[in-house]
Amino acid sequence: MSTLQPQPQPERARSSSAPGGRVLLHGGVLAGATSDDDVSGAAPTALVLDGSTVAWVGDEAGASAWHDRVDRVVDLDGALVTPGFADAHVHLTMTGQGLDGVDLSRTRSVREALDLVEQAVRRRRGRPVYAHSWDETRWAEGRPVTSAELDRASYGGVVYMPRVDAHSASLSTAMATIARVREIDGWDGTGVVRRDAFAAATNAFTTTLTPADREHHVSLALRAAAAAGITLLHEMGAAHLTGHDDIRAVLAHGEAPGVPDVVTYWGELVDDADAAAELAGFLGVLGLAGDLCADGSFGSFTAHVEQPYLGAPSGAGEEGHHVGFGYLGVDEVRDHVLACTRAGLQAGGHVIGDAALRTMATGFRAAAEELGVEAVRAARHRWEHVELPSPQVLATMAELGVWASVQPVFDALWGGSEGMYAARLGPERALSALPLRDMVDAGIRVALGSDSPVTPRDRGRRCVRPSCTTTPGSGSRPPRPSPPTRSPATSWPGGPEATCAPAPPPPTSSGTTVPGRPSPPTRARACPSSTTPTSPCPSRGSPSCPARSPTTVKEPE
Repeated sequence: MSTLQPQPQPERARSSSAPGGRVLLHGGVLAGATSDDDVSGAAPTALVLDGSTVAWVGDEAGASAWHDRVDRVVDLDGALVTPGFADAHVHLTMTGQGLDGVDLSRTRSVREALDLVEQAVRRRRGRPVYAHSWDETRWAEGRPVTSAELDRASYGGVVYMPRVDAHSASLSTAMATIARVREIDGWDGTGVVRRDAFAAATNAFTTTLTPADREHHVSLALRAAAAAGITLLHEMGAAHLTGHDDIRAVLAHGEAPGVPDVVTYWGELVDDADAAAELAGFLGVLGLAGDLCADGSFGSFTAHVEQPYLGAPSGAGEEGHHVGFGYLGVDEVRDHVLACTRAGLQAGGHVIGDAALRTMATGFRAAAEELGVEAVRAARHRWEHVELPSPQVLATMAELGVWASVQPVFDALWGGSEGMYAARLGPERALSALPLRDMVDAGIRVALGSDSPVTPRDRGRRCVRPSCTTTPGSGSRPPRPSPPTRSPATSWPGGPEATCAPAPPPPTSSGTTVPGRPSPPTRARACPSSTTPTSPCPSRGSPSCPARSPTTVKEPE
């Protein structure tokens, strides 16, 4: 059981030296639980954990009979107990690097960011600096940092400075030289890299990690996830972000005791079922999906859109003509889906812009024409992000059973009529981005995640709303409701079926509710079959469907 408590909670416990013994938790609110002693009809407020198994659920009267039969008694003092939360899109090594690096997410100017970089250089005494999560749309200058500026701040040192979306970066001259990016597509001449140049710079920086470095970063990320009440993580790897050693190491670290379970995906294009099965078996992944990029991101001007961006990135030429980049063709998508489906693997990829989504949908339909719709549906493929889908794309996803793995906090950070999306796309298109309500209405299964370190996991919890909408003015969707009064820690997406359906939420001890999440069973039992998924991963053995422990969430005082 993982416990998230913003403030220390009183624990009235018997001492027990045996880890994972029998524990009684009482005096709480159990989300969606059904009592084993359903005589009085009272709502269950207590449960007994026997190791990792929920042995009993009931009310306070029934709990009194367990006091002398357990190793430990915990007074929940009104805390909410839910199933363990799942984060359906993370990058663990990068998350750990971010926790250890220079966080620029709160900076409001180039000068402020450079000051933090210089401080880090002094602390690290010339060692490479990882400074991350900047967003030039929040800076007074409205532009990225240049190599010349980083050189001055770092005294000529190595600085790798990825943008918040992890699709572009600013590099010091030393870093650019190490990565040899000047002759690669995506170098803008001033120190900013996108596309192939960004991949080269990222690989050059990450390949310097030693096994000890990687263990440190992954352990940091796993501990942070556990502290946030997350018990299942979907790791997304790809060659432009990391390597085979990293994805295998992440999976191994996730098998250690006391950390969240980890399932892994690898983004690599294939066109042969045997090759797909061999690669997936070698890496231990559930699918060749995740960060197989069909396009880039809005923030870096690399998401593939049908109407031009309002502006243009540095080095891209005249504004008003830039539509981003499509990295996959219809035939490539079709062949990849054919190979993965025949190999019993999940296919999919990173897809954001409407043009890239149309390409992806056309390729999936072509695969379904050859294999049959039911064969494609049975594979439970998944797409990541799905930010600007047309009704036709949503219809294709629903028909073919494609999961949408989405990040609601993107809308909170960058959506609306005045956010970064509006600056890139215009208010009308920005308000139509990430239409969760439309996805649910179309019958699409939705998995929610953080894309950590792109967005922090703690911020993601506040972004699930009763009507699953984006911002006001988005066509036929109802307006966004006011944010819930409950602590952000209680509305993180996940649990047995994160479909964002507006089912009646459970009450809390303070009379507020947990919006936007179905009421899942609290009991930890065997993994469900593929017809009742817990997440967009097929039931292909224990790694694909790990049992999840309850999570305790305490209201702030």
